[in-house]
Amino acid sequence: MKLSPTMIIIAVLFVFSSCSKQDTDNISEFTVPNLTPSGDENYLNNGSDYIYDQDKLRTYNLLLPKSSLTELDQDPTAEEYVEGALVFEGDTISPVGIRYKGSIGAWVGCVSGIDVFKPSGIKTCTKLSMKVKINWKGRDEKFFKLKKLQFHSMNSDPSQMHERLGYWLFREMGVPAPRSVHAKLNINGAYIGLFALTEQIDNRFIKENYDDDKGNLYKEIWPLNADGVPYSDQEYKDALKTNEDDNPSVALIKNLGQGIANAGLASARDVVEQFLDMDEIMSYSVVDRTIRHDDGPFHWYCSDNDCSNHNYYWYEEPNEEKLHLIAWDLDNAFANIINNANPITPIADEWGETSNNCAPFQHLLAVQWSASCDNLTATWASYTEKYEEKKLQLLNGPMSEASVNQTLDAWQNQIKEATREARDLNDDAISVEEWESKIIQLKEQLEYARNN
Repeated sequence: MKLSPTMIIIAVLFVFSSCSKQDTDNISEFTVPNLTPSGDENYLNNGSDYIYDQDKLRTYNLLLPKSSLTELDQDPTAEEYVEGALVFEGDTISPVGIRYKGSIGAWVGCVSGIDVFKPSGIKTCTKLSMKVKINWKGRDEKFFKLKKLQFHSMNSDPSQMHERLGYWLFREMGVPAPRSVHAKLNINGAYIGLFALTEQIDNRFIKENYDDDKGNLYKEIWPLNADGVPYSDQEYKDALKTNEDDNPSVALIKNLGQGIANAGLASARDVVEQFLDMDEIMSYSVVDRTIRHDDGPFHWYCSDNDCSNHNYYWYEEPNEEKLHLIAWDLDNAFANIINNANPITPIADEWGETSNNCAPFQHLLAVQWSASCDNLTATWASYTEKYEEKKLQLLNGPMSEASVNQTLDAWQNQIKEATREARDLNDDAISVEEWESKIIQLKEQLEYARNN
């Protein structure tokens, strides 16, 4: 709905925009209105390409009652929605659901609790990753065809480029991956800072990327567990992100796992070629290993001899009977290219290698298990010629010095003033000088990856 007839939103915006960040604490409550769109709004009549236009830096405004924002800030790790409004380019969508989001790494240094492995406490950083639910309480309308918006804080990435660049490289190599752009975010009139607006992996993402969009989408469950056998049907169903209410068959992902479990190396290749697009999976593997997405599916973390991986999705196309691996959570990618900058995430093994006779082992601050002790990954790693072919395609194409530096330079120019503005307003925002040094460091990491 347009702002002009919505006097309550105008009043709220006027008050917020006329206050400093500190002054917003004194703003009285307002009631989140229930607005019915007229139908001619831009967000109802354009697709998601508008949002993920790589040439634009857009601004999003969230409005929340003071008590609701306080509720969020008192316990961000609860990840509970409160009701608010989204204002974007003259249109107001209200109500929407708003909450903080994140895994363990997202909370480090940003909540008051002292146990980093069990984050808790009040918000202590200006920025935290946020999710906005457009289809709040059964509302049918979408926002540029999207049901949810995800604003990632980039607090662990001082270059502010990891997500956007990583997903771009996957997509440039023909691997479906979320789209990501930078975005400015205001909360109650205060500029909070620059975020990575990263596409939600959901049924709309599936429709955008696959011809056959009725299949199962799974989050963070592998075809085989660390014992080399498939999971139970119920465990696969518990990982569903589509069709979860329809009691669907999980035979496809389970058959891939069982086929690998029963196969030797020669027949395992037949199995993976039956269930996977090998060009796509080898491109995935090359990008993942080249950018050192060490917190992804090839890092098996272990606790009490129970090992598992995370930060990925699987989508299965039922008509084609193919499974597709989808990357997720790239904020820690790139960091370990030259050295092990992160004490938790580094993978000890080179691609295809194993350690400690395939028993769990300590590496830096974490216990891990070699990815190629998993028979599915070991089978992929046996495609050495295909892997080298895809690596050359990556290094001579989208990750060539000319291509990637031109892309980074364009994005850097796009967000420089927004980065400066965030630092001027918020002491915990990165300075322009430090950020520019991290861009130089990122380019050095990419150069190292090209030559090693």
